Amino acid sequence: MDPYQAGSDVLFILLGAIMVLAMHSGFAFLEVGTVRAKNQVNALVKIIADFAMSTIAYFFIGFSVAYGVDFFSGAEVLAEKHGYELVKFFFLLTFAAAIPAIVSGGIAERARFNPQLLATFVLVAAIYPFFEGIAWNGNYGVQEWIESTFGAPFHDFAGSVVVHAMGGWIALAAVLLLGHRHGRYDKDGRINAHPPSSIPFLALGAWILSVGWFGFNVMSAQTIDAVSGLVAANSLMAMVGGILAALFVGKNDPGFVHNGPLAGLVAVCAGSDVMHPLGALATGVVAGGMFVWLFTLTQNRWKIDDVLGVWPLHGLCGAWGGIACGIFGSQALGGLGGVSLGAQFTGTLLGVSIALLGGFLVYGAIKMLVGLRLDQEQEYQGADLSIHHISATPDI
Repeated sequence: MDPYQAGSDVLFILLGAIMVLAMHSGFAFLEVGTVRAKNQVNALVKIIADFAMSTIAYFFIGFSVAYGVDFFSGAEVLAEKHGYELVKFFFLLTFAAAIPAIVSGGIAERARFNPQLLATFVLVAAIYPFFEGIAWNGNYGVQEWIESTFGAPFHDFAGSVVVHAMGGWIALAAVLLLGHRHGRYDKDGRINAHPPSSIPFLALGAWILSVGWFGFNVMSAQTIDAVSGLVAANSLMAMVGGILAALFVGKNDPGFVHNGPLAGLVAVCAGSDVMHPLGALATGVVAGGMFVWLFTLTQNRWKIDDVLGVWPLHGLCGAWGGIACGIFGSQALGGLGGVSLGAQFTGTLLGVSIALLGGFLVYGAIKMLVGLRLDQEQEYQGADLSIHHISATPDI
C-alpha cells in the first residue's frame, strides 16, 4: 500500500498546485480589469514574469530557507516516493509567488518593470520563506516559545497571515515608497477618479481566484489522508459571507462585490480546518465589510494610492483571519479547539512586522540604488507603451 499511498499524495498535491497556479491568471485579470486601459499589457506581463522569477528564487534559495530541503541531488534521489518533495515544492511555490502577485496590484500603473523583478527575487528568496519557515516548519524555536507561553502554537492552516498578510503589508511599504499616481489627488487633496478599464475582466479575475482558492485551502492538507471536507465548507461559507457584506456595505458597487469573496477567503485560510461553518460565515462577513470600509478610508482620507486595495484586502483581512482563527476556532464557539487567541495575535503581529520591515528594506534599497517608478511622462503615456511598446488594443 505504501507506493499507492505515495502516488495518491503526489496526485493530490499536484492537483492543488495546478489549481493555485491557475489563480495567478486570476491575479492577472483582476489587475487588468482594475487598471486603466493604458496599463493592461503591463499587468499581464508582470504577473507571468513575476511567477517565473519566483520559481527561480524559491527553487534555488527560498525552499531551502523555509524547509532546509534543496534540489542539488541526482534525479534518482529526487524521484524517491514518486517525487513527493518536488511536487510539494511546486505547490508551496505557488503560495510564495502570490507575494509579488499581491504587491503588483498595489503598485500598478507607475512602477518600473525590472526593479520590481529584482524585488520579487529577494522577497521570494529571503523575506517570505523566513516567516514561512517559522510558521510552518518550526524554525528558530519561535513556535515552541509561543506554545509554551500561550498553550498552543500559532495556527495558520492555509496562509491568512503567512501568505496574504505578508503580501499585503509588503505591498503597503512599496506603495508608500512609490507615492501616489500623478493626477490621483489634486493640490487641495481632492480625489480624482481613475475608473476600472473593464468590469468583465475584473469579475473574471475574481471568479478564477475564488474557484482556485478551494485548491489553495483544501489541498493545504498536503496528503490525501489528511484532507477535510470541513475546510471546503468553511471556505464556501466565508466566501459567500464576504460577497454579501461587500454587496451591502459597498452599495452594489461591482468592484466591491467581486472583491468581497476574496476578502472572505483571505480571512478564513488560517482557521478553515478548525472553525464551525457559522464561524467561517461570520469571519467572511466581517472581512467583506472591512475591505469596503478600509479601502474607502485608505484611498479617500489617508491618500494611500493602493490601486487594487491589496493592503486592506490581503494585509488587513489576512491579519483579521489570523486573529479570527483564535476566536472562532475555539471550542466555546463551536470550533475544534487547539488554538489560542494569544498565540494567534502574537503570530499575526510577528508576520506583519517581518513583512513591513522586509518591504521597507527591499523597496527602500531599490529606490535608493536604481529607482522604483516611471517618470511622469512615461506614467502619462502608460506602462504598456513605455515598457512593452504595445497597447492592449493596438490600432489596425
